[in-house]
Amino acid sequence: MNNAINMLQNLLLSLLLLLPFFCPLSVQGFNQHERKPYIVYMGNLPADTNYAVKAHHHNLLETAMGNEQLARASKIHSYGKSFNGFVARLLPHEAERLQEEESVVSVFPNKVRHPHTTRSWDFLGMPLNVKRNSMIESHIIVGVLDTGISIDSPSFDDTGYGPPPRRWKGKCVTGANFTGCNNKVIGATYFNLAQSNSSYDSVSPADDQGHGTHTSSIVAGSVVNKASLFGVGTGTARGGVPSARLAMYKVCWTAGCSDMDMLAGFDQAIADGVNFLSVSIGGPAHNFLRDPIAIGAFHAMRKGILTACSAGNGGPRYMSVENVAPWILTVAASSTDRQFFTAAAFGDGKNVTGMSINTFSPKKKMYPLTSGLLASNGTEDGFGSPRGCDYGTMSKEKVKGRIVYCVGGTGTQDLTIKDLEGEGTIVVVDDVIDASFSTVIPATFVEANAVDETIDRYINSTKNPVAVIYKTTSKQVPAPMVVSFSSRGPQTVTPNIFKVIALSISLSLYLSLFFHLALLLNLYLLYMKPDLTAPGVDILAAYSKLESITGYREDNRFAVFNILSGTSMSCPHVTATAAYVKSFHPDWSPAAIKSALMTTATPIKMGDNFTVLGSGSGQINPVKALHPGLVYDIGVQSYVSFLCKEGFNKTNIGILLGMKNFNCSSIKIEPGTDGINYPSIHIQLATPLDRISGVFYRTVTNVGYGNSTYKAKVTAPEGLSVKVIPDTLRFIQLHQKLSFKVVVKGPPMSLDTYLKSGSLEWNDSKHTVRSPIIVYKPMSFY
Repeated sequence: MNNAINMLQNLLLSLLLLLPFFCPLSVQGFNQHERKPYIVYMGNLPADTNYAVKAHHHNLLETAMGNEQLARASKIHSYGKSFNGFVARLLPHEAERLQEEESVVSVFPNKVRHPHTTRSWDFLGMPLNVKRNSMIESHIIVGVLDTGISIDSPSFDDTGYGPPPRRWKGKCVTGANFTGCNNKVIGATYFNLAQSNSSYDSVSPADDQGHGTHTSSIVAGSVVNKASLFGVGTGTARGGVPSARLAMYKVCWTAGCSDMDMLAGFDQAIADGVNFLSVSIGGPAHNFLRDPIAIGAFHAMRKGILTACSAGNGGPRYMSVENVAPWILTVAASSTDRQFFTAAAFGDGKNVTGMSINTFSPKKKMYPLTSGLLASNGTEDGFGSPRGCDYGTMSKEKVKGRIVYCVGGTGTQDLTIKDLEGEGTIVVVDDVIDASFSTVIPATFVEANAVDETIDRYINSTKNPVAVIYKTTSKQVPAPMVVSFSSRGPQTVTPNIFKVIALSISLSLYLSLFFHLALLLNLYLLYMKPDLTAPGVDILAAYSKLESITGYREDNRFAVFNILSGTSMSCPHVTATAAYVKSFHPDWSPAAIKSALMTTATPIKMGDNFTVLGSGSGQINPVKALHPGLVYDIGVQSYVSFLCKEGFNKTNIGILLGMKNFNCSSIKIEPGTDGINYPSIHIQLATPLDRISGVFYRTVTNVGYGNSTYKAKVTAPEGLSVKVIPDTLRFIQLHQKLSFKVVVKGPPMSLDTYLKSGSLEWNDSKHTVRSPIIVYKPMSFY
C-alpha cells in the first residue's frame, strides 16, 4: 500500500514539474480572485535605443487589467538593464492575457527558491553556515594541476584574507594575461617543458581553457552571490573550503597535458608546501611506476599530502577507470538533485523536453522548422548522414533561418547548423542523457524513448512547420545516481601490462587476451576502484573569460561562470571534503582521511551491475566524515609491501623509495588475499569455475570515543558466507588499534552472474563504519 502511495505521489510530482512545458501558463491551481506575483519575461532588450522599458510594461499591464491606476499599483519591478520583463501582482486571467501578447515570451508565477549555483555543496549537507574550523582551514593550501587559473574571477577575491601561511614556499609567475597572485590564490606557475604551446596558449599561469578555473573554484572558491551562466543556475557560488588557499600548477595546454609537465607540477607542488593535490587529469591505466600521476601522488603521500584524481569519463564501459594507484583517492561522478532541462514546442501544440545548457531566449514565438533529411544537399558519402545533420551533408539555403530536427549524428550539430546560419536544433539520440552541455545556438537533446515519429509526421504534414526552443530551466530530480559517462572498474593495472601491447592484434582481442593473461599470472589488483563518487554533473563554478563557454572559437559568449560536467568536476568536490576533514583533524594521515570519506559515504542506489562497479563506497558525506569512529590507516611500508606482493620489480621499488639494494624479503609482506589495509573488500575471480574464497586482514584505529564497543554487521552477497573474526571490537582508549579478519567463501558463480555485492559495517550505536564487499567475475569469459 505504501509503495502504491509513493508511486502516486511521484507521478503527481512529475506531472507538476512537467506542467509548465505542456501548458502556456499554470494558473488553474491558484485562487482566481487572489493577486500573486507573476514574472512576465520578454526576452532581450529591443535594439531600438528609444524604447521606453517602464512605459511599455505599464501599457501591457493596463491592457490586461483595463485600469490604469490598478496597473501602476500592481507592478513590482521592471527589468531593463540586460533583459526585458517585469514583475506584477496579477490574477490568473490577467496573466493569461499577457501570455497572449506578441512581445511576451512567458508568464509564470513567482516562487521562493533556495540558492542553486554549486548546489552540490547544499546537496551534500554543507550549507553556508556549516560548522567550520576557519582558522585552520585558512592555513590549508590546495595545489591544483590543471589548465591554469583566471585570477580576476570573483571566486578568487581575497578580501578579508590574511597573508599566506608561513610555510608556503611557492612563487607567482606573471606573464601573458596573468598579472599576479593575491592572498587567495597564493601561488601560480606553469610547466611547458616541450614548449608545445599553440597560438591559443598564454605562456603564463593564465587559464585559456576554463577547466582549471572551474575545478579550483569548486575546491576553495570564495562566496559569490547572484552567480549564474547568463541567468541559468542563479544562486550563491562557493567552494567546499572557501577559506582555504589555492596554488595553480599549469600543466595542460591546448595540445594536452604531457607526462613531464605533470611530473614537474607534482615535484614543485610538494616542495612548495601544499596540503592537498587535486588532479582532474587522466589517461589509459599504466603500470604505477610509468604513470606520472601515480608517481607524483606516491611522493606526495610520503610527505603527508593526499592526492585526489578523477576516475575518467570512459563509462559506462567496465575496466575503464583511470588513476587507480591505491594511494590515490579516485573519484567517480554522480548526480545531484538538480538537473537542467530545455523544452521545445511545435506549431501543432505538442512539446518535447530534452537536456542542454541553452542560454538563449527566443526572440520570436515560433521559427521555421525543417529536418536534416529535408535540408540535405544530396552529397551523402558514407562519412556523414543528413538525417543526423552531420557536417557537410546539408544545404545552407535550406537551413538558414530555421530550426533543424536531427536524429542521431555526432553531437556537434549545434556548431554545424550555426555555420549554416540556422536558428537552432532539436536532436534525438539513442543514448541515455544524464548531463547537459552548453550549445552555441539554441538546442535541446532528447532521448529517443521520449519521442516517436510525431516530429517527423508534423514536419511532413504541413507546408510551414514551426517550432521554438526555450531557455534552459532546472528542476529537482531523484539523486544521487552514478552518471553514464563516469568510468567503471575494475582496474586492470599490472606490472606486466606492456608485455602484450606490442602484439599486432585488434583492440578487442588485445583486451580479452590481456585480461586472460593477467588473471592466469595472478597479476591483477585486489582492491576496488573508483573509491567513491561526488557530484560531477551540471556544476556551475568559476570560468575563464579567455575561453568561450562552449569552447568553440565560433562562440562569442564569454562569462566568469560556466556549467560543466565530468569526473573533473567530481574530483575537486572530494579534495575540498578531504581538506574540510583535515581542518578538524590536522594530525590525520592521507590514508586516514581517505578512509573517513569512504566509510561514511552514502551508498548509491544500484541501477545495474555497471553501477556497482562505478560507485565505490558511495557518495561523499562531508559532515559525517568528520566523525567516522574508526579509520583504516595505511603507511608507506604497507604500500611497499603491497607493491612487493603484486610482483613489482624490487629494483624499481627501491628506486621509488630512494633505497639502494632494496629487497622485498627485507620487509614484512602483509598477509591475506589483497595484502593491504584498504577500506573496501574485493575478490576478482581468475576463472569462471573458481570457488569464491578470500581472507582479508584489516586493522582499524579508534578515532571516536575512548571506551567504545563495535559490533560487526554483515550483509552477505547472495549465496556467500562472510565471517568476521572477531565480530566485536572493544576499545579502551583513543588511537588504539585492533585487528580482525574477514573470511569470504562460496561456490562458483552461475554462468549468468558476474558480480555479487554486500557490505561489512562496524557499529557502536553512534558511528557506522561501512566497507563494501564486491566479488567480480570478468565478463571477458562470456
